[in-house]
Amino acid sequence: MTHIFPDTLFADHRYAVLGLGRNGSPAAIALAQMGASVQAWDDSEQARNGLLALIARQPTDIQNRLTLAPPETFDGFSALVLSPGIPHILPAPHPAAARARAAGIPVLSDAELLFQAVRKAGSKARFAGITGTNGKSTTTTLLAYILEQAGMPVAAGGNLGPAALSLPLLPDNGVYVLEMSSYMLERLESMHFDVACLLNLTPDHLDRHDGMSGYTEAKKQIFKGQTQNDLAVVGIEDNFCRAVIDELRTKNCNCITISGSPDEPQADIFADGKILRRKTEKLASAGPALPGSHNAQNAAAAWAMAEFLGVNPDVIRQCLSFFAGLPHRQKIVVQHQRVTFIDDSKATNADATARALDCYENLIWIAGGIAKEGGIDSLSSYFPRIRHAFLIGRDAEKLAETLRAHQVPFTVAGTLDKAVPAAFAEAKSSQTPVVLLSPACASFDQFSGFEARGLYFQQLAQALTNPSVSQPGESI
Repeated sequence: MTHIFPDTLFADHRYAVLGLGRNGSPAAIALAQMGASVQAWDDSEQARNGLLALIARQPTDIQNRLTLAPPETFDGFSALVLSPGIPHILPAPHPAAARARAAGIPVLSDAELLFQAVRKAGSKARFAGITGTNGKSTTTTLLAYILEQAGMPVAAGGNLGPAALSLPLLPDNGVYVLEMSSYMLERLESMHFDVACLLNLTPDHLDRHDGMSGYTEAKKQIFKGQTQNDLAVVGIEDNFCRAVIDELRTKNCNCITISGSPDEPQADIFADGKILRRKTEKLASAGPALPGSHNAQNAAAAWAMAEFLGVNPDVIRQCLSFFAGLPHRQKIVVQHQRVTFIDDSKATNADATARALDCYENLIWIAGGIAKEGGIDSLSSYFPRIRHAFLIGRDAEKLAETLRAHQVPFTVAGTLDKAVPAAFAEAKSSQTPVVLLSPACASFDQFSGFEARGLYFQQLAQALTNPSVSQPGESI
């Protein structure tokens, strides 16, 4: 059972909300619904108009608490709620964020304000936080699914799905399951996770965090304030996370280590293929929607957190078997003429793509977009599995240089419209069973996001394999 936050909860607070995207607009509305005075702004007229449309649907008293204007001064404000994509420190702070910090006004994420609202409303609902470079969304969704099947009141969101402040008030036995990005974690003040998980760490968003050390420090904030009554779950497959677990142990934190590989038997919970084990004890098997060692690690994380939260092991086992998976994460799109099309558009960096390539011995690979630092050099050990690569997007030539150096056959296709039919033809002629879209790159050069890229791939694949389906038009 969920409840509504009291409409006087923040009656004595005034907030500035900057950035009116997926997080900002819901935050502005929710804070006003809780009684706060809110001044909201976005440099985009389209985003401002979106908020105005939402405001128009609110009761008059809530409309009166919302002002659409740029924050020139922060006198009398309780906090600045800043969209995750807007920097407040590096690589250069937004001017409004710089003014807020100079005035001593805290810069907060909406997740921090959700925590404050829940506690201010008197609920003892617990908080589960999941972070890491890769696997956050799958683990968040899987844990929420397990808790829901166990009959617990649950609300999931944050960096994935609904914005944190759009989630309902849960009762004392409820659990908030939040995917936490590094951007959100660096803007916490009092938030405390009863159970927190760091899955892995590989280089990402380094410009925002002044390198890998700053990125690691941001991710470590998920364990801030934890005690022996809480649980820290940490993957131990990379040196960065191993250092984090060593540090947590010096603080006498309650820790469980996880791994998706039998090569890490020192992990408290690890995977041997699809089998999850605790030492010699078999815990469960990961279902078909959780392929590869990376998903086995995600399953291990979900097991550890769910068990800590009091879920019956039999319920966890059943959920791991029946979990349906997430869109654009190694999802089978169609199978036709012995060729399977797999959408892994969410793989926006090389480490994520490595996890997909590791699942298939023989494949046609579609990759490209806006390359991350380091490109695809780290994928060289998987190159012998690739019969042919089709490259798309802005940095196709950059990826081509790496493939050329390793003598991997490739074609610079430029767009998915050209890459998908060419990949299908190559798969049929070479009797290769898999066409994998796992770009290892961001999508914003040609698409609005990885979701749009994945959906377009699906449309093209379905049109190829079903003559009654017309080819989609270009979708940028």
